[in-house]
Amino acid sequence: MNPERKSPERRSRKARRTREALAQAAFELVLDHGLRRVTVEEIAERADVDRRTFSRYFTGKEAAVLDSFRGDGDRINEALRARPAGEPPLTAYRRAVEDWLEDPGTPAWHRRERVFELVVLAEREPTLYAAFHHIRVDAQEDSVAIVADRLGVDPRYDLRPAVAVAAGAGALLAARAAWARAGRPDDLPRLIGQAFDALAGELFAQPPGGRAPYSTTEESRDT
Repeated sequence: MNPERKSPERRSRKARRTREALAQAAFELVLDHGLRRVTVEEIAERADVDRRTFSRYFTGKEAAVLDSFRGDGDRINEALRARPAGEPPLTAYRRAVEDWLEDPGTPAWHRRERVFELVVLAEREPTLYAAFHHIRVDAQEDSVAIVADRLGVDPRYDLRPAVAVAAGAGALLAARAAWARAGRPDDLPRLIGQAFDALAGELFAQPPGGRAPYSTTEESRDT
C-alpha cells in the first residue's frame, strides 16, 4: 500500500467509526429514555467525543438516532440499480424493496433489534418524523435518478421516473405506518406486499355497482 494514501484511508475509517458510535449512542439513549430527555451532550459523552465532534457529523439528535435508515435507502437503491433493464419501473422498485427485506447479510427493519421501537417512536414524535421524512426524500431523489437512467430520459422533463418512485415509496411508507400501528414486529414483509398489491390494480378497481360506497362530494350536496 502506498504510504501517502494510508493516512487518508485511516482517517476515513476513523471518521466512519466515530459516526457509527454517535449513531449507536443516540439510538440506545433515545430508546431507553425518550427523545425529549436525551441531550446532544449525553450522546457525545456516551460515544466518548465532545459536542463539537457531534456537530461535524449530525445536525441534531434526531438525525443521529435515525442515521442507520440512510443505509437502508442506499441498499434499496443498490438493488434497484441491479434489477433487469426490461422490468417496468414500479416492478423494479418493488423487487428492490423485496431484495432489501430478504438480504441475509444486512437485516432489514423487522430483523434488526429495537428498530420496531424506533419506528413506533417516530410516529409519535413530530421532530423525529420530520427527520425521517428528510432521509426518505434523499433516498427517493436517488431512486428517481436511477429510474430515469433505466428509461433513458431526463427526469426534469419526463415525469415517469418521479411518479413511479413516488408510488413505490408511498407504498413502503404506508406499510411502515401500518406496521407501527399494528404492533407486530414480524409483519412488515406482509404489509409491504399488501401495499404494493394495491398499486397493482386493486386500488383502482371499480367497486361493485359502479359507484364508490362513500362519496364526500355527494355528502356535501346533502348537507
